[in-house]
Amino acid sequence: MSAIVSREFRLASRPVGEPGPENFALVTTRVPEPAEGQILVRNTWMSVDPYMRGRMNDRESYIPPFEVGRALEGSAVGEVVASRSADVPVGATVSHFAGWREHALLNAADAPVVDVSAARPQDHLSALGPTGLTAYLAVTEIAPVREGDVVFVSGAAGAVGSVAGQLARLFCASRVIGSAGGPAKGRILTEEFGFDAALDYRAGPIAEQLAEAAPDGIDVYVDNVGGEHLEAAIGALKNHGQAALVGMISGYNAIDPAPGPTNLYDIVTKRLTLQGVLVTDHLDQLPGYVSRAAGWLADGRLRTRETVVEGFERAPEAFLGVLRGANTGKMLVSLDGTGAR
Repeated sequence: MSAIVSREFRLASRPVGEPGPENFALVTTRVPEPAEGQILVRNTWMSVDPYMRGRMNDRESYIPPFEVGRALEGSAVGEVVASRSADVPVGATVSHFAGWREHALLNAADAPVVDVSAARPQDHLSALGPTGLTAYLAVTEIAPVREGDVVFVSGAAGAVGSVAGQLARLFCASRVIGSAGGPAKGRILTEEFGFDAALDYRAGPIAEQLAEAAPDGIDVYVDNVGGEHLEAAIGALKNHGQAALVGMISGYNAIDPAPGPTNLYDIVTKRLTLQGVLVTDHLDQLPGYVSRAAGWLADGRLRTRETVVEGFERAPEAFLGVLRGANTGKMLVSLDGTGAR
């Protein structure tokens, strides 16, 4: 086969504050045929995630920043259309980290085959992928939920938060509280995801709503938002409470560093444990997690929601939507028109 003409999104410029379409460039390129040990993948689904905003800054972090003028990257799944690997045949569905492009040339070792017989391909980007594993780690290793615990999850209508809350319920929490933006998302939390209470951060101070929903305090907090939510959770955590810090999306577009919570001394007096979680430290656990979570997904104990944007050229629109809270559940881009099937 000859080289394939494909498209990819590159970082055109680094944003100051909230990103916009001008920070992305859609470029046509040619993808060579695979060398020995390589595969060519036609991407069918790609993920856009809040952490990508940090990679648009030229700042050292746990993962290298995107380079201006180079293709972006992120989680994706796709179909192998050419292979020079005995381990990955043509027609297989694989997951990998070369999203933001229509075709990806990869070393076969970097693109594990995923089982799509019992779950949809896109599930391996959400509940059965790094998103789901992040939620699982939050409530099992970082801030373990024990029977009878009261759990609070911020950003609970998002991809990680919605799974974390459901897993907390599965692991016998006595009460699961989530925050989201607006009554519609709140109804989804309680009616679909099994949360006991939904707080609307647009309706008033979170600390007051949390005190009403959990008058005796909380045992575990899963933070996806930071800011006011983190301060409220610190105030509500009981002695020896635990928090898993997954993300702090409320400050991702800030030009200047946001001030920290005013009640940090409560961490001392209550002997709290607050710990960050990066799924990249635990990717070796993904196969084991998938084997468990696939069963929960199949029997309905774990439910998913997704917001699908159709068309590769709309990937920046989908990403900007995540940063603005436009998604319920996982935000996905469908590259081949399969939609939410």
